[in-house]
Amino acid sequence: MMKFLAIAACVLFLQGCIHKIVTVPVKVAYKTTKGVVKGTAAVVGAVIPDGDDDDNKDKKDQD
Repeated sequence: MMKFLAIAACVLFLQGCIHKIVTVPVKVAYKTTKGVVKGTAAVVGAVIPDGDDDDNKDKKDQD
């Protein structure tokens, strides 16, 4: 019975530490992935134009 109470007390006292151990790596992975995706989108946008220039040319030709 004493062992059970000791384990239950440890679980309650270490709950905050366990939360940090789980959430910190997840946040780091999320921020890293977010930065990589933004960088990739910028490179793809620079290499493959989105056609805005073509739309502007068509509007100027109509005027």
